[in-house]
Amino acid sequence: MKKLVAYFSASGTTKRVAERLSKVAEADLFEIVPKVPYTNADLNWMDKKSRSSLEMADKSSRPEIAAKSLDTSKYDVIFLGFPIWWYVAPTIINTFLESYDFSGKKIILFATSGGSGFGQTVKFLQPSAPKAAIKEGKLLNGNPTDAALSAWLKDLKF
Repeated sequence: MKKLVAYFSASGTTKRVAERLSKVAEADLFEIVPKVPYTNADLNWMDKKSRSSLEMADKSSRPEIAAKSLDTSKYDVIFLGFPIWWYVAPTIINTFLESYDFSGKKIILFATSGGSGFGQTVKFLQPSAPKAAIKEGKLLNGNPTDAALSAWLKDLKF
C-alpha cells in the first residue's frame, strides 16, 4: 500500500508533524504551498480584515496553490494535514482537493490546533473530493513521539 502525507503549514507547526508522520508511516511527503505565502499579518485571526479571516468567512474562497505536480494515482492512502482555522480546515485544503483526482482514495485527516477540534471539517471537505473516502483522523498537537504516531497508525483501519 502506497501512502502520501500531504500538508499545508502556515507557521511550521503542521510541517514538523507531517515530516515526522511521513517518516513513521513510510510515506512520501508533499507540501501544499500557497502561491502567495501567508504573512504574520495575514494570519492574524483577531483582525477581521486579515487575509485568513476573509478567506475563512467566504466558504467559496479557493486560495491558489503554487504550481506543483502530484501524481495521485500512485497512492492508496493520503494523510492530509493542516492547522485548524475557525474550527475547520483552511480553504486552501479545498483548493488542493479540487486540483487533483482523488477518486477511490482514502484520505485520513490530521491537524494541529491551538484549542479547537475538527468541527465540521469532513463535511466541508467532502464536496471537494466527492469520490474519495475522507475520514477524520487525529489532532496531532505538540510534538507527538514516533511511538504515539505508530500507535495511531496501527489503530487505523485501511
